[in-house]
Amino acid sequence: MKRLRKILFPFSLIYGGIAAIRNYMFDFGWKKQETFDLPIICVGNLSVGGTGKTPQIEYLVRLLSDKFKTVTLSRGYKRKSEGFYLAADSTKMEDIGDEPFQYFSKFKNIHVAVDAKRVHGVQQILKRLPETEVILLDDAFQHRHIKAGFYVLLTKYDELYVDDLVLPAGNLREFKSGALRADVILVTKCPNDLSVEKQNRIIQKLNVKPNQDVYFTTISYNENVTNGLINLKVSELENDSFIAVAGIAKPEYFYRHLKVVKNNFVTFPDHHHFSEKDIALILEKAQGSKIITTEKDFMRLQGKLPDAQLFYLPIETHFLNNASSFDSKILDYVGKSTRNRCVHSAENSK
Repeated sequence: MKRLRKILFPFSLIYGGIAAIRNYMFDFGWKKQETFDLPIICVGNLSVGGTGKTPQIEYLVRLLSDKFKTVTLSRGYKRKSEGFYLAADSTKMEDIGDEPFQYFSKFKNIHVAVDAKRVHGVQQILKRLPETEVILLDDAFQHRHIKAGFYVLLTKYDELYVDDLVLPAGNLREFKSGALRADVILVTKCPNDLSVEKQNRIIQKLNVKPNQDVYFTTISYNENVTNGLINLKVSELENDSFIAVAGIAKPEYFYRHLKVVKNNFVTFPDHHHFSEKDIALILEKAQGSKIITTEKDFMRLQGKLPDAQLFYLPIETHFLNNASSFDSKILDYVGKSTRNRCVHSAENSK
């Protein structure tokens, strides 16, 4: 498959060239970028899917939401609604998409919005929620019409962007030079025992700018699977007592952590909408045993499978080291931007 994709390299040059021209036009002001008078943090990547954006957004929510009035803004991939949508008590997963619904379900002290047009989305947030102090843009690194104040770029440990090619020969959405727009780079899904020496080699390989900091994170799996009411220890699960179901990009880590035995799983495409046929297939495969899925898939499967059978495995992002340095950068940026906004508002009111 990889060999076949490399045959498509000439098309990658065309695709990458078009993206580069577009970036060039934004960089030199030939295409307009909107800026806003409040801190906006963009979390994204150069590649398509699977780098850990969702747990990283959740990390930022945990870091910021107790101190600042926080709003997440996502595209709402595969949602059934259109335009701007602000989540409310009556909101269903289909209205905003699985990832935004996950934020909405887990964090009651934030607002969750979706809009494919990010500029319009921010405008609507400021109109409807004028008390907002920070906006987290989910998967918006290539959305150049809006200029965020801080960019967090993710790249997966075993699929670094410097080792990849542009679509369709590889998985990059633009040339590697796009990484220069980032304020910090997070190498995600690292082994827990990744040495400082290996980290330094990766930093050298990434060839970052002098003012770009690189951090290393891993995915931390909860010791329990849960359905919100019942918790079961992963270590006590017997291989024949459950099947695993995943509709995410690169589910191998999930299967590996659960120690799923051969053929005891069902895999679907990323952001998959489960049909009645899919549900029948899962139930037939399970034969009455537990069904363990990812947190994102749980948002789409709850209500479609028996509550007593369906469980999910919670995950979080953890830094291998220097977490306090990353936290300080984020808090300093948001705090300084918020104070400046207050000063400007006071001056304008005189």
